[in-house]
Amino acid sequence: MKINIQHHEKFENRHNGLQQEEIDQMLKEIGCSSLDKLISETIPDTIRLEKLMDLPKAQGEHEFLASFRKLADKNQVFKSYIGTGYHDCFVPNVILRNILENPGWYTAYTPYQAEIAQGRLEMLLNFQTLICDMTGMELANASLLDEATAAAESMALIAEVNKKKVKKGANQFFVSDTTHPQTIDLLQTRATPVGIELLIGSFADLDVTNSSLFGVLIQYPDTDGGVQDYTDFIASAHENEVLVAVATDLLALTLLKAPGKMGADVVIGSAQRLGVPMGYGGPHAGFFATREAYKRQIPGRIIGVSKDKDGNNAYRMALQTREQHIKREKATSNICTAQVLLAVMSAAYAVYHGPEGLKKIALRIHGLTKLLKTSLEKLGLNVKNENFFDTLKVEFTETSKLQLLASAKEINLRYYLDGQVGISVDEVKTLEDIEELVAVFAKSKGIELDFSVADLAEKIELDLPENLQRKSDYLTHPVFNTYHTEHEILRYLKSLENKDLSLVHSMIALGSCTMKLNATAEMIPVTWRELGGIHPFAPTEQAQGYHEMFDELEAWLRAITGFDAVSLQPNSGAQGEFAGLMTIRAYHESRGDFHRNIAIIPSSAHGTNPASAVMAGMKVVIVKCDARGNIDMEDLKAKAEKHTENLSSLMVTYPSTHGVFEASIKEICQVIHDNGGKVYMDGANMNAQVGLTSPANIGADVCHLNLHKTFCIPHGGGGPGMGPIGVVADLAPYLPSNFFVQTGGKQSFGSISAAPFGSASILPISYAYIAMMGGEGLVNATKQAILNANYIKARLADHFPVLYVGESGRVAHEMIIDCRGFKDSCGVEVEDIAKRLMDYGFHAPTVSFPVPGTMMIEPTESESKVEIDRFCEAMISIRKEITEVENGEADKENNVLKNSPHTADLVINSTWEFPYSREKAVYPIEFVKANKFWPTVRRIDSAYGDRNLVCSCLPIEAYEEVESEVVA
Repeated sequence: MKINIQHHEKFENRHNGLQQEEIDQMLKEIGCSSLDKLISETIPDTIRLEKLMDLPKAQGEHEFLASFRKLADKNQVFKSYIGTGYHDCFVPNVILRNILENPGWYTAYTPYQAEIAQGRLEMLLNFQTLICDMTGMELANASLLDEATAAAESMALIAEVNKKKVKKGANQFFVSDTTHPQTIDLLQTRATPVGIELLIGSFADLDVTNSSLFGVLIQYPDTDGGVQDYTDFIASAHENEVLVAVATDLLALTLLKAPGKMGADVVIGSAQRLGVPMGYGGPHAGFFATREAYKRQIPGRIIGVSKDKDGNNAYRMALQTREQHIKREKATSNICTAQVLLAVMSAAYAVYHGPEGLKKIALRIHGLTKLLKTSLEKLGLNVKNENFFDTLKVEFTETSKLQLLASAKEINLRYYLDGQVGISVDEVKTLEDIEELVAVFAKSKGIELDFSVADLAEKIELDLPENLQRKSDYLTHPVFNTYHTEHEILRYLKSLENKDLSLVHSMIALGSCTMKLNATAEMIPVTWRELGGIHPFAPTEQAQGYHEMFDELEAWLRAITGFDAVSLQPNSGAQGEFAGLMTIRAYHESRGDFHRNIAIIPSSAHGTNPASAVMAGMKVVIVKCDARGNIDMEDLKAKAEKHTENLSSLMVTYPSTHGVFEASIKEICQVIHDNGGKVYMDGANMNAQVGLTSPANIGADVCHLNLHKTFCIPHGGGGPGMGPIGVVADLAPYLPSNFFVQTGGKQSFGSISAAPFGSASILPISYAYIAMMGGEGLVNATKQAILNANYIKARLADHFPVLYVGESGRVAHEMIIDCRGFKDSCGVEVEDIAKRLMDYGFHAPTVSFPVPGTMMIEPTESESKVEIDRFCEAMISIRKEITEVENGEADKENNVLKNSPHTADLVINSTWEFPYSREKAVYPIEFVKANKFWPTVRRIDSAYGDRNLVCSCLPIEAYEEVESEVVA
């Protein structure tokens, strides 16, 4: 036998789940002679690409990691004193290894199926408790995208809850000029399209009696480090029906009076410095806290406490009716993806350190800052801050000399245009760092140090004014006072992980929320210091590795989409929608077409589509879908022609939200173009396009790409996400910009995210995926995704009606089964099927979207035939259980479907009162026995949770009550 010494492992063979023999078997089941024949029957010839994408040759895993290490080494990690809401910190190794690097945490989906998501729901409740306690507010969500986005959401909430005044003509929102600049920049982007006038200035000069004023945002501590008590100011604002939001710092609040105690209506910020790397801008969990009275206006997700079927406490996402897929164009926010994984990390950091540990960290930071102030003043410098936490603003005219000396020591400071310098101290800084920094200042002034910084350190004391000191308790719950050794936190984290079903257990076949392999080789660079340790506003020359990666990734995404320009800034899919629409808006306005504000959206669209359109200042016109799930061409033409003078855009998902390649897509786009509009393509379903067709090829002008779907960034239990946009050439000048770092178009509409490249530190995941797959691998991935979906259709079609198919009877990469008939025939609802799947070890597909009473199934290309067959066998077995109810063999109310899921506690109980066996309940099919996943609670009562809203950790007495009931 001849040995092939040139053999190398192909990453494609590890990512794509099928072997050729399996492909042949599946094609036989489908009734198709070849994979290429299946693709030709699925995707219209008119939109097929004629050549391969212009992408580099695929790299192997080891080859990629070696080359990417060289790229990352081009970054320079300086000591950062820049601040502005981003701080270096220590990520406890136990959290790094057991959360950030753990697929049991990062491959989970958003906790819509709460019974198999109790672990991350508990940690998110911890996060909400952390935020409520530290801010002094009643209610918090979990979580938002970044601090600047949270500030924008506070403005929107205040406008909504203060709508009586707004309706009377109040359209002004005041922002203190000592708010972080990137926040002010983003607020301008969000205010303009919805008719809010942003006032920027000193809060001390603000006239709160101004009848046009409806809200205020102030920073505390402010961007220059200043700290003051806003109690009287907020009281005065309230007397004049003006609501107040406060942007704050969680560590500072261990020492400083909580904004809630000052009367704040909303408190926002970033949890980044609680154990999450800076990562050149993200991802980081933004936080948002407010009054309970505003619970139905709060953006994003709220985790609440409810009861399960047995009366046990159980966690769930509360108030789900606020979600955009229900509110649609009436939504005040388009927030969909949160930053769950990062919120989990920050919550774990708080649990690990506890209130005393956090306070000691804060005191140390404040002490070093005081030491720095004292030292600089001894050098004769004027430090502007009277009261402060960790940031100083220093008058210094020789900034150019200081910058040279600081750079030589690999130190980054914040340089103001008016000859002043900002310095922010963080958790990782030491006494030696302060000594080094003082020496740099002394040298730049030509002064010899005649004192010892270390000696001055012996005299540093806490002497904040009485009215600024924190008096209220925080983090008193046992969860924050128990797990302070590594052994205990490790066991706690593992106990939570064990409650959650993720991709480490089984396929998660969610339609429109592609859950594919997040390969280890893709994830490894995320935790490298060369990527995590860089401040987003560090000089660009220190981030050369990042920028080379950005340039290559943008080029690859252009090749994949067919577009001319790409922005990497949007840090979620919904933010990508908003960015795309704002780009279209800016294009129209540059031509004098300020009146073009109509967005046509199909009735089947993702709920964030109409919400994003309203946020971009557009009016939504809904176009109908026909009986086959396609856009109704006659209705589209009629509405496009009716609004031809004012048409801004069409928002369309392709393949359609119904899982079908609409043959008329080019005609659809042409109708919009003929009437002066632009076509926005929602990229949620790009997994069915890559390499076979493209957004530009179908006629779209702009598209966002869900990197957390098609391009392998993991969902992280509900985030992080990334939603870059690609655009045609005439839209490129309007792409998003940033206050600090040059990016975007010359006529940019403004910023979308706080950081110039969004959540930059997770972009290497998608970069790695494309680099290791190469053009051929990506095409094969798309083909296998389509094959897998059509195979499931073939296997399930005799058991469940398939709702929509293309002209050749094929589906795209996902399919919808219709479960509505079961409710009429025997009372079984789609929710019963979803919960019963848990007993089989599977997460349910997408339930009741886009059609109520249906399931949308997407297997992805990463699943093997064995795993797909297991899923199909589970669904077929459940169909037999439904038949038993239909035939009267099982009771309509007391059956395995209605009683699912079944927990271990239920099964081992000595009393078993169900008319079916324990084995049928928990081992309904042979393969389940080998690897049983146990839901930790029974079916949760959502209505109870909404009637009795509890969104922070329960007092310990609540657990004692449950235990006493069990004993009794």
